[in-house]
Amino acid sequence: MSEENKHRATAAAILPLVGGAANVTSVAHCMTRLRLGLRDRSLVQEEALTALPAVMGVVEDDTYQIVLGPGAVARVTPEFEALVAAERAGAPEEPAAPAAPAGGSDPVTAEELAAQGAALRAERKARNATPFKLFLRRIANIFVPLIPALIGCGIIAGLNGLLVNLGRLPGLTPALAAIASGFMALIAVFVGYNTAKEFGGTPILGGAVASIIVYAKVADVEAFGQHLSPGQGGVLGALAAACLGVYVEKRCRRWVPESVDVLVTPTVTVLVSGLATLFGLMFLAGEVSSWIGDAADWLLAHGGAGAGLLLGGLFLPLVMLGLHQALIPIHTTLIEGAGFTVLLPILAMAGAGQVGAALAIYLRLPRNTSIRTTIKSALWPGFLGVGEPLIYGVSLPLGRPFVTACAGGAFGGAFVGLFNQLGTDVGSTAIGPSGWALFPLLDGSHGLARTIAVYAAGLLVGYVAGFVATYWFGFTKTMLAELNVAPDAPAPASPAPVATEERVTEKV
Repeated sequence: MSEENKHRATAAAILPLVGGAANVTSVAHCMTRLRLGLRDRSLVQEEALTALPAVMGVVEDDTYQIVLGPGAVARVTPEFEALVAAERAGAPEEPAAPAAPAGGSDPVTAEELAAQGAALRAERKARNATPFKLFLRRIANIFVPLIPALIGCGIIAGLNGLLVNLGRLPGLTPALAAIASGFMALIAVFVGYNTAKEFGGTPILGGAVASIIVYAKVADVEAFGQHLSPGQGGVLGALAAACLGVYVEKRCRRWVPESVDVLVTPTVTVLVSGLATLFGLMFLAGEVSSWIGDAADWLLAHGGAGAGLLLGGLFLPLVMLGLHQALIPIHTTLIEGAGFTVLLPILAMAGAGQVGAALAIYLRLPRNTSIRTTIKSALWPGFLGVGEPLIYGVSLPLGRPFVTACAGGAFGGAFVGLFNQLGTDVGSTAIGPSGWALFPLLDGSHGLARTIAVYAAGLLVGYVAGFVATYWFGFTKTMLAELNVAPDAPAPASPAPVATEERVTEKV
């Protein structure tokens, strides 16, 4: 089957399992997930969906998110959109994918683990749908579309830095610097545009208000007894300015007569929000940005190992809940101030713990070919920093291995944090990649070679710690008796409900 046909077949298999085109209200994708707006989530056949070979897991959030992995999701999404459009236009429906066989008393398989993972996600979602967390997810939605540009520009910046250090291609490096820096110089405009779009305003007005922050002539404006600097306040200032713009615009739409709305509303929105940005928000956001940078430096300088232990150990639960995207504004602020974020390499250690745990599970369950097959397919994405398939398909449903994977990430984070405390900063010039994919983006205070060596050693510590913790503490005897059985073998003699409850209730 050709690549195009394969992706179309994947889309055709997914569509009926999410309720058909009539149940789909929106279609989008990020780096790894197909994000669907659904009218009625009770129509989703989640067990059959997660059993599809191309589906690595699902995440229930404000949108229904199907994990397909990097590369694949960008190819499946347009095929899915085309099928939705064709079905709505009355075209013949694609045949539905065969449903996954129902499990009885057979040994636990990867499909059953995926179903248990879905139940855990639904339970956690019900407990965590608080207004504050929903707000954080909306903030994350503003920055997620910017990640591809941040990655591309970050890699170019790293390449340019390498050429400058080696003294190679002096005629090309200024051009590479311009290419790498252009987006970061105007990132406030994109943040403002996306903010207005997310909160229900006119996107271009949000971008217009945010563009004030990067305009060179703001240096002529004096606020709080000092002249402003172009870019002061950065993405935080742009976020606040655009939010204010949305509020002003909505008030205007309510009170301004329709006959003059097209003239009055945009003018008042930009004027009021612009003045507030110049004479308040830029200064305040600049102070907050400086505080974030100082706090990160102080945290790693005075408690690097302890801070790394906590950050590396707690990041997997954030990924599990989908809240890790809310850290993007902090990363972006650090990159704007120092040129790199020191938090991302530490947080990346969580993925190393996950990989180590998966390797241990693979060795501890030599007879369960179903789970071992899932691990083999998800392991390489895990090495590259895409952890969702291993989290939702393996460790989280098992319970205890998820905890031991967090322990591996904690040890790796403590190792990298310790070197930060000793003066060797390990940072990333962009956000998005993790694992091995982060190597091209690394930067630090003591040269690229030392930075790469510390990060590589941290990954190794995470792999080993996650492996050891999972191998020795990730399974009870009951779990092993039930899980370490071939899928076509008879069920173990021990009562299955006890083992199942033990796996499901072992949570972070």
